[in-house]
Amino acid sequence: MAVRRGPGVTQETRPLRIALLSYKGNPFCGGQGVYVRHLSRELAALGHRVEVIGAQPYPVLDEVGGNSVTLTELPSLDLYREPDPFRTPRREEYRDWIDALEVATMRTGGFPEPLTFSLRARRLLAARRADFDVVHDNQTLGYGLLGVGLPLVTTVHHPITVDRRLELEAAPNLSRRMSLRRWYGFTRMQKRVARRLPSVVTVSGTSREEIIEDLGVRPERIRAVPIGADARLFTPDPSVPVVPGRIVTTSSADVPLKGLVFLIEALAKVRVTRPAAHLVVVGTRPASGPVADAIEGHGLGGAVEFVKGISDDELVRLIRSAEAACVPSLYEGFSLPAAEAMATGTALVATTGGAIPEVAGPDGETCLAVPPGDAGALAAALDRVLGDPELRARLGAAGRARVLERFTWARAAESTVEVYREAIANQPSRRPARPPVPATPAAGRPARIPGTTEVPAAPGTAPDAAPDQETRVGSNL
Repeated sequence: MAVRRGPGVTQETRPLRIALLSYKGNPFCGGQGVYVRHLSRELAALGHRVEVIGAQPYPVLDEVGGNSVTLTELPSLDLYREPDPFRTPRREEYRDWIDALEVATMRTGGFPEPLTFSLRARRLLAARRADFDVVHDNQTLGYGLLGVGLPLVTTVHHPITVDRRLELEAAPNLSRRMSLRRWYGFTRMQKRVARRLPSVVTVSGTSREEIIEDLGVRPERIRAVPIGADARLFTPDPSVPVVPGRIVTTSSADVPLKGLVFLIEALAKVRVTRPAAHLVVVGTRPASGPVADAIEGHGLGGAVEFVKGISDDELVRLIRSAEAACVPSLYEGFSLPAAEAMATGTALVATTGGAIPEVAGPDGETCLAVPPGDAGALAAALDRVLGDPELRARLGAAGRARVLERFTWARAAESTVEVYREAIANQPSRRPARPPVPATPAAGRPARIPGTTEVPAAPGTAPDAAPDQETRVGSNL
């Protein structure tokens, strides 16, 4: 859907100036950075101007010929950066009261970034209100977003209350539960803000129902806009050698939500009859915790490999080399790893947790589906796929066809623009219409915006002593 230009441009077709907010933008760990990167590219390809306003780790953006995607860095104190997470900032690093609030919240066991980013973003938007037609918040849900004076659309991939509930259920003792309750204190703010938002976008029907139930958002304010894989990058390639017994999964941290411990247990069962079976995990190897204990307990040290920070091309090649891809999650708001594996034509084994069935499709047609948290069922499905080349080929072909039909970023961008235009039309105090804005050449990542700080992106993971903040509030896809 190209945006028309010239004499026929109207208020309904003119290019938009979009401020896309992302308080967490790491494209290699967690789903928020992936969402921002691909959506901004496709919005620009439709003819719109997109300015991504983000904090550390800063988003990585793609160049788009003929249009503009820019990055304005809105730095936090980056308290969770490696190699010194939970660090104490130097006195000269403090710039204002928001910085002091950020440190104080972290010091008392809370997670401050959604609130403090929203306050910084509100200040920036107030100074630049004339520069944008619409603000798109990527699940910050902070108090600062209320009353920004511009049409506002917010994406909620899934309510973080789901993560909180699952973590509390898995907590081994009272001390851990108390720590988790404090860490997830920001979800109270997100509930209050969500109920006051005029326009919410989510990525699946399942997430929509969770948002209604957990956050109390009125149904008529929520639009489900499925996202998808980059089907131009994630493609089959018969020339890539398939490694016998290889299973690939993505799990950005050792958290109950991702169900990796059940996949480790399933692998141990599969290797009884298929000793070549092995697992490659796209993510960080945990030094301790349930997954590390399961690997050691089952003697799988040589059968489980972790890789992190790999490029897109390396990720695609890895998925192509596998006989099976697996999504063992207990819950997902969408599941990009499922869509990407299907787009490469790799046979998928996935649970029915959350919205995964909406993406993966019917059991036996586009995937093999198993109940979440059932290591035995997962092992049986993996054993079946590894032992049946014809089944792998059939599932792979059907999976790619499903993605091409339903789940692409171009389709997601078109639907998101419709939501933008509705939000602009419904804004109570709309400004007079302005002339259409001509498209400008993309320059990739631009020079720094005056008044901002250039800081290299860094992984935002926290140590095992507290929940992993990048995964906890970033990997919602």
